[in-house]
Amino acid sequence: MTQRLETPDKEAIALLPPFARLGLDRITLVNTGPQAQLAREALMASRAWGFDTESKPTFKVGEASDGPHVLQLATGERAWVFQWHHPDCRAVAADLLAHAGITKAGFGLGDDRKRILHKFGVEPADILELNTIFKAQGYRKEMGVKGAVAVLFNQRFLKSKKAATSNWANLQLTESQLIYAANDAYAAYRVWEALHLSTPDAF
Repeated sequence: MTQRLETPDKEAIALLPPFARLGLDRITLVNTGPQAQLAREALMASRAWGFDTESKPTFKVGEASDGPHVLQLATGERAWVFQWHHPDCRAVAADLLAHAGITKAGFGLGDDRKRILHKFGVEPADILELNTIFKAQGYRKEMGVKGAVAVLFNQRFLKSKKAATSNWANLQLTESQLIYAANDAYAAYRVWEALHLSTPDAF
């Protein structure tokens, strides 16, 4: 019988030391074709990527999002934040998502996958929903990035609500948006890495 484990609550997580996030010196904004090609070269050297997207939020009842507007991919060293505006950048980002053989790990990826497929006609390959690993280990509640970082590293992952609900469709992203987006993907990679080392049979 699988042991039932509890996810730390908000109060317990709040007492933990902070997770060391990537700074701007390790975050690359990608919004041109040449930048996208350089990002592709760097990313293809990794066996897995932390993966997430951001979309402009909707506030009206019945309003549908036309996202995603931002794609973020990360390794253990740095993160790349792709904007979809430039066609060459969009083509490289779509190609990376469709590339088989490299794990794209993250949390709550069902909605990301559907939006990418609907907007760009691309089916992301080798997606790994990290929550399924935690469920198999016996955690009852849905495991997001905050809970996973607390469980694996005994640390508190900081997320800015202001950045989360900001306009991701803007042509110019702010520093806080870049840090928010990049670290969502970076934390997902770190979680994948820790799980892969501790439970290799799950992969």
